[in-house]
Amino acid sequence: MRPARSVLLRQGDPGTHVILLASGSTLVTLTGLHGERTLLAVRGAGELLGELAVLDDQPRTASVIAAEDCRVHVIPAVDFLGFVDSHGLLTPLLRHAIARVREAETVRLELATAPVPVRLASALGRLMHAASAGHAEHVVRLTQTELSQMIGASRNAVGTALKPWRERGWLATEAAGGLLIRDLTSIQSHAHAHR
Repeated sequence: MRPARSVLLRQGDPGTHVILLASGSTLVTLTGLHGERTLLAVRGAGELLGELAVLDDQPRTASVIAAEDCRVHVIPAVDFLGFVDSHGLLTPLLRHAIARVREAETVRLELATAPVPVRLASALGRLMHAASAGHAEHVVRLTQTELSQMIGASRNAVGTALKPWRERGWLATEAAGGLLIRDLTSIQSHAHAHR
């Protein structure tokens, strides 16, 4: 079991293993030169993490952080590569990796061009999709500061975006920290309507 906010894979480290995420959700983040973090993707149970660095024998291009408590299986690179080779999985694995790169590029474009409410609603949607397993409500255990880092905005801008959603009852601040998302559809509709 890995606790929330623990680093599962670190940007720049060698690809010595992959991780199979058995439960929980993770944040795939890119850290800039000045320590700023950008959310590239959110991964949920059943996902494979860190396979690119193992496949191309290059340093990890992003970090993976537990968004909540996670149960993981660590698979050494040599075992993973042997399994991929013996089962003819290289082509499907490469297609999957390419799809992830395309997803990350879409997020980067959104971060560069979309207003804060749209970026925030999108990030909340990715967090819920990865972790909620179909539940209507979900608690996102990130602070406003962490959310602001994830979407490349100031903490004040995130607070301003959250205010009307909180007032309408679409989300609430949890006493233990984080946000209880009650109505993601309304949040996303409101964000896109006020572009």
